Amino acid sequence: MYEALQQLDPIKINFSASGMHAINIVLSFIMFGVALGIKPKEFTNLIKEPKSSIIGLISQVVALPLMTFLLVISLSNFITPTVAMGMILVAACPGGNISNFMSSYSKANTELSVGLTATTTLLATITTPFNFAFYGGLYSKYISNHAGNVLKPLEIDNGQMFETVFILLGIPLIAGIIFAHFFPKITEKLKKPIQILSIIFFILMIALAFTNNLQLFLKYIFYVFFIVLIHNFLALSTGFGLGTIFKLPNADRRTLTIETGIQNSGLGLVLLFNPKIFPPSLAIGGMLFITAWWGIWHIVSGLAISFYWNKKKM
Repeated sequence: MYEALQQLDPIKINFSASGMHAINIVLSFIMFGVALGIKPKEFTNLIKEPKSSIIGLISQVVALPLMTFLLVISLSNFITPTVAMGMILVAACPGGNISNFMSSYSKANTELSVGLTATTTLLATITTPFNFAFYGGLYSKYISNHAGNVLKPLEIDNGQMFETVFILLGIPLIAGIIFAHFFPKITEKLKKPIQILSIIFFILMIALAFTNNLQLFLKYIFYVFFIVLIHNFLALSTGFGLGTIFKLPNADRRTLTIETGIQNSGLGLVLLFNPKIFPPSLAIGGMLFITAWWGIWHIVSGLAISFYWNKKKM
């Protein structure tokens, strides 16, 4: 398995300047669409439910990156360093944009879901660069000291990552909230179409990235599938477990499960595509494959668990 995953590393996905601009616009559009469903009161709702809100933030920002780090350490004999780094990057991203719909369909606490998505997205300008640099650095040291594999630390420009995350997430999110506040009628008409288009655009973004590597993707999807399956199960279990340990209401527990298990892997892809953050000289094919497949799989797993909870009595 380790040898097979090594075949992914040399893959290069190069975009022209216009291609990168297109992808950045798509992600910004997705985040603007997410923001249309967020009202300022969603943030005040978090204050009204401090216990669930704090545990939800801890689950996503603290627990998931930590649990992911422990997972990649336990799998170090089976996965390559770039695959491990891809898992760490996904865990460092904020909640995904379709988690609110899934929470609503799951009969979960939708207000808590929207508030957590908005908050973790705003915090991502700090938490995403920090968690990736921190746990990525720890992993590099561990591999070098324990696995006999001298791994050069992945040196990236954290300032550039901060700037990119803020431009792609922070600005569209703030703009969307302001737009929804001043144009509520137009917002109601736009919300659903934009949410549908967001999912379509995201899938097209992944397809565009791997058009030239489709055969290789299909060849190694078996290995990538099970790695993402295990990682996503861990993420879902982390949210559900913390909600259970702290005896949160059932609806809040469902929200934490979905919010922690649905990650904005689209942001991870855009960061990986940015040559100023990850120079073309770096062999990061494993990171790309893990991040891209996560973006597809978490939709499947999230909808599956949402369907189950929708049919199950509270």
